[in-house]
Amino acid sequence: MHLTFRDAVRKDLPRIVELLAADSLGAGRETTDLAPYEAAFALVDADPANELVVGVLDGRVVATMQLTFVPTVSRGGTLRMIVEAVRVDEALRGRGGGTQLMAEAHRRGRDRGARLAQLTSDKSRADAHRFYRRLGYAQSHEGFKLEL
Repeated sequence: MHLTFRDAVRKDLPRIVELLAADSLGAGRETTDLAPYEAAFALVDADPANELVVGVLDGRVVATMQLTFVPTVSRGGTLRMIVEAVRVDEALRGRGGGTQLMAEAHRRGRDRGARLAQLTSDKSRADAHRFYRRLGYAQSHEGFKLEL
């Protein structure tokens, strides 16, 4: 299985939302109303520090992720790449799609000069944690979130 990758376009939104909602966590967080996603897409699409990426197999979107590039004054002024909303179609998990998706993230990060890739993953996603560790990610920090 070989995925191709491209920047997402507006018509990809329904499928992206479907991927985001396709598990127990996403089912409780995502909505069928596309209006908020369309507004968010417009902001992401207009922001050069953000990339919404899709993975395509046989003409169908089967994976997605959002990359955000953040300049920092820490770590010697390192540009960080934050990887968010990583999803692969459930039917394709365990077949290398996630590895290809993350390799694309890392390639895009290096191309933009990022020196560090970071992500968060819900504590309940044990399979995802094993996957990220296998890719070389270290669980180096304890994350915190606050609903605003």
